[in-house]
Amino acid sequence: MTLTAEKLRRKHPRFIYQSCAWERAGNVLWIRFRFLLEPDIVFTPEIAIESIERSRIDDLDTAAVERLAFHLGLIEMLSYWKAACPREVVIEAGALDEGQIRWWRDLWLRGMGEFFYINRIDFRSPDFLKISARIPKGAVLAKPALHNARRSLVMVSGGKDSALTLHELRAAGEEFNCLLLNPLPAALEVAAIAGCSRPLVVRRTLDPLLLELNRRGYLNGHTPFSALLAMLGTSCTALFDYDRVVVSNERSADEGNVSFLGAEINHQYSKTFAFETAMREYTEAYLAPGVGYFSILRPLFEIQVCRLFANCGEYFKAFRSCNRAGTQGAWCGRCPKCLSVFISLSPFLPLDTMKSIFGRDLFEQDDLIAPVRALLGMEGAKPFECVGTRQETLAGLYLTIKGRRRQRQAVPPLLERVERDVLAPLGDLSALAQSILTAWSDDHYLPPQYAARFKAAISSPYDAF
Repeated sequence: MTLTAEKLRRKHPRFIYQSCAWERAGNVLWIRFRFLLEPDIVFTPEIAIESIERSRIDDLDTAAVERLAFHLGLIEMLSYWKAACPREVVIEAGALDEGQIRWWRDLWLRGMGEFFYINRIDFRSPDFLKISARIPKGAVLAKPALHNARRSLVMVSGGKDSALTLHELRAAGEEFNCLLLNPLPAALEVAAIAGCSRPLVVRRTLDPLLLELNRRGYLNGHTPFSALLAMLGTSCTALFDYDRVVVSNERSADEGNVSFLGAEINHQYSKTFAFETAMREYTEAYLAPGVGYFSILRPLFEIQVCRLFANCGEYFKAFRSCNRAGTQGAWCGRCPKCLSVFISLSPFLPLDTMKSIFGRDLFEQDDLIAPVRALLGMEGAKPFECVGTRQETLAGLYLTIKGRRRQRQAVPPLLERVERDVLAPLGDLSALAQSILTAWSDDHYLPPQYAARFKAAISSPYDAF
């Protein structure tokens, strides 16, 4: 049975980031952390960054490596703090100024929103979380010694988004490499297809004690994983002599899931434009000046990403976006993530191609009406997954049904029910679909050549109209 947050907060009043140590062993940079959940629970997770070169470590001064390692520990803390939600977080492993403390507190409260919602934790009190640290001495950060040519490090998970990013960088003739964290087969295959024969690999090991505490009833839930990837990617750009880290977060991430205690709860907060902006500012001021961080897909909705990805056939057999069966290199075909990708991709690919990717036509599963309604915002909170917005899900279903009728294909009972109960009362949805397919957001940090390329691609006619 899960213990209550208040009981755990009384039992464990402080969480202390005690130390961070790093060493190079062969071609691996090991970073080890020590956290104390007072009074007596110690966590010792570690990160192994592979393929590091001695010369690069020598080029970076010790203070720079320590700063990068220290920050990886800061983001790692959230996974362990959540076990008991102590009121006070004490940073002993390094120093933070007032601006940094405000930044981390903001990430903590906004990035952990889903965790608070699921565990029904009231986080609104000003004294809910106090972060304390010694004040830095005020030394000006030196910019890392970077390669003269533009070199991009791309975070790759093996999904359609990172595959499209690699496709675009390759088409533009960019020099890039892939960064993979605990890579699954899909990530390795996607990187290989993009021409990355020697991707950079990082191994992150959770302390098994955390899982044991969860079994004993300590709290568990979602943490802002993409913020961890951002810190890791930014650190690795400096460690491996790249000058920017490129991620694949789309505009759809800005839509929240549910309102809780007056706040919008967003499963994808650390994929939003707000976080991207905050991360860029923090990197320049405190982490690795001169290193860029941006999402190449930021101006696009997920359904627009799928429209472009439909032209990347070389990745169809490799990519996976399922969080349940992805470790087995498969699609479960039943979770909100599988369903969202299927809905967004269906208008742009032949049914036979969709079946070859997913193993079957997901719309032939009549019992998925509840997940469809949830994606549309008709069944409480939008699923806590990285899925499309409610409106683009509506557009995807409309375009799929229209496309199947146009091609004289059978419309499964599930889609007939959606058409009758959801779409019909809304009238003609062609204008909505058209507006979403051609939408563009100016909230982005794309280099001009990519903005122009994407704008041209989404403005081309779609033959369903």
